[in-house]
Amino acid sequence: GYAPEVTGIAKTNAKVAVSQQGRVLYETTVPSGPFRIQDLSSAVSGKLDVKIEEQDGSVQTFQVDTATIPYLTRPGQVQYKLASGRPSTYNHHIDGPLFTSGEFSWGITNGWSLYGGSILAGDYNSAAIGIGRDLYAWGALSADVTQSFAQLPDQAKKQGKSWRVSYSKRFDSTNSEITFAGYRFSERNFMSMGEYLDARYRDGSTGNNKELYTITASKGFENLRLSLYGSYSHQTYWNQSADDRYSLSANTYFDLGPFKSTSLMLSATRSQYEGTNDDVVYLSMSIPWGTASVSYTGQYNDKTYMQSASYYDRIDNNNNYRLSAGNSMGGVNGTSSQGSGYFTHHGDAAEMTANASYYQNNYTSFGLSLQGGVTATAKGAALHAGGGNGSTRLMVDTGKVSGVPVNNGRVHTNMFGLGVIADVGSFYRNTTSLDLTTMPDDIEANQSVVEASLTDGAIGYRKFSVVQGAKAMGILAMEDGRHPPFGSSVFSHEGREIAVVADDGQAWLTGLQAGETLDVKWDGQTQCQVTLPKKLDTMSSLLLPCQAIG
Repeated sequence: GYAPEVTGIAKTNAKVAVSQQGRVLYETTVPSGPFRIQDLSSAVSGKLDVKIEEQDGSVQTFQVDTATIPYLTRPGQVQYKLASGRPSTYNHHIDGPLFTSGEFSWGITNGWSLYGGSILAGDYNSAAIGIGRDLYAWGALSADVTQSFAQLPDQAKKQGKSWRVSYSKRFDSTNSEITFAGYRFSERNFMSMGEYLDARYRDGSTGNNKELYTITASKGFENLRLSLYGSYSHQTYWNQSADDRYSLSANTYFDLGPFKSTSLMLSATRSQYEGTNDDVVYLSMSIPWGTASVSYTGQYNDKTYMQSASYYDRIDNNNNYRLSAGNSMGGVNGTSSQGSGYFTHHGDAAEMTANASYYQNNYTSFGLSLQGGVTATAKGAALHAGGGNGSTRLMVDTGKVSGVPVNNGRVHTNMFGLGVIADVGSFYRNTTSLDLTTMPDDIEANQSVVEASLTDGAIGYRKFSVVQGAKAMGILAMEDGRHPPFGSSVFSHEGREIAVVADDGQAWLTGLQAGETLDVKWDGQTQCQVTLPKKLDTMSSLLLPCQAIG
């Protein structure tokens, strides 16, 4: 279930786009400060381009190498992926040849896995072979080699190899982890498909990769309530200067008098691109304030120090907001005041974020973002918030009853009685429940909890036993004045048991529909029928004549 993680620091409310070879994989809006994107698809691998578009018009760009240990597969299993299509640009224009790609991973034994793959695209073709080894207490190690063949116009065919070694290890005894450490070397004539597309169809500005060193590590100190996180990547090229990216953050929490679990975070990032340094230092302190929190943040970048005080609160499970006010000092704008607001709504059909910012003598901006998806199966279709391409999801069915709240109201079923839980964990037992406390009065659940354990990328389906209709106390009487026997069952026209007759013909009836005919059964068969009034009065007991059958 590994998926790459993208971290960075936004100077303002910003839009973050993660792309690969010009194709946008993930796009979201983040508030100012550090962000961490952890919900990319586990199918993503390779080098990612990250673009941060700030509200003042400035743009940050950097790359993240997501090489990991993708080769380890359960013994005896084969995992494979196939894809075919044409590349597209940032502007969603088709640009490049038709290609077909595939890869597989085979679990030879419990410790060894074999990996292979290829890309076929006419004038560009490549093939890779690798092997992964589970070292058990010593982590996991893998190595692979890729051979590329590229034909550019008016040039000789280029052939080259690229070697890679990857290592991963978690040290439970010391609460630390090397999530990835690796090395890659590419020959001068080796070309990835991204480099080929750039050289063939664009301006050829992408560097010709040579060596890549990358490491990501974390360490926790439970006694000190402190955690450290760091990453480093060093990319050299055959035809341009090297790029470096360093990131280090420290998080701690403590009790500040009556304020429990006050948190303090310090992070710093340096990106070196073509000999130019882009440094960002960020400091944040957050104090719980009832159900809300207040915080102070300071950020230094490009000789400018920005500071602000913020108030964050949750309106309910689906809505939260943050208000900030502060100023900036230094830089070309001198001292300026600023303010911003950020609102997030988790809806049934989409996740919405709205933001606004004011920067004295500089800019005023507004932003709105909607993100969601649609899941269509043989059982039906439903719009939903969240859920990346191929993510694990659970479709819930409430039997054509709409507006049923699920998982504390995070999802409500649509007009067809369907809803989709998009944040389901793979390979774990997931419990999904109806929210009985906020369920409308005319809806009743005979079954309110379901469980599902889904494989990665699966779409599960679970059905709840839910009825909708009026509720009323009824007194059932037959033509001769007698009542149906104690313990008789009352069934709806759909064959669903809705009540059991008590003393003197009394029955608590649920899920009633005006004008509906009910069956009353005892001795194993229907003995009489009740026809409900076309206008139900649920405030008083209903006297319901039961007409004998036959």
